[in-house]
Amino acid sequence: MASRPRKPRTRLDPAERRKLILDHAAEVVGRDGVAAISMESIGQAAGVSKSLVYNYFPNLNELLSELLERELRMLRREQSKAAQGADTFEGLVRGITHAYIKYIDERGLIIDRLQAEPSVSAVHDPTEYGRDAAVDYLADIIGKHFGLPPDIAQAAIDISFGLPASAGMYLLRDKSRHSMTWQQVEDITVTMIVGAIMALKDDYVLNRQSLRAD
Repeated sequence: MASRPRKPRTRLDPAERRKLILDHAAEVVGRDGVAAISMESIGQAAGVSKSLVYNYFPNLNELLSELLERELRMLRREQSKAAQGADTFEGLVRGITHAYIKYIDERGLIIDRLQAEPSVSAVHDPTEYGRDAAVDYLADIIGKHFGLPPDIAQAAIDISFGLPASAGMYLLRDKSRHSMTWQQVEDITVTMIVGAIMALKDDYVLNRQSLRAD
């Protein structure tokens, strides 16, 4: 019986091969978590040898750090586009929230799981749309819009920045415990953020102003 001809291996450009390896690493992390990943498991998922993975990444930590940076850049780019396209405060909050929940719905908990690893989370979001830059940008907007002191605006944005991520994780982790739709969770998250900022405006701008006699 004649042997089946071996399927020729596709020769990819190095940049494409590197992207492919990262794509499959993302799948493994999203599906099984960081603890389940190894250079060998990534190679198997990508259909290449472990030694080829090492040709592109000297160790697992560098591979996962580059994956985290790529995923953060992907998310921050979408959030930045949403922020720049908003013309109201509610629209600004909704756009950024929508971008985060959409990312988690499509990509899973890749960022959350990678950032939970101390050796990987040292990346600290070094992207052109990094978390610190985003917080500063939004704090400046709401500070001017609502007349909030800069330190209060900064704290409010920094604290509320984690709510869209929590909303996305709620949708993924608790599907068996609730019947909330994707849109309902987004609406709740936006209401919580907008409501908190409005309450700050009342407390720090209106309630603490000196009384003026007519």
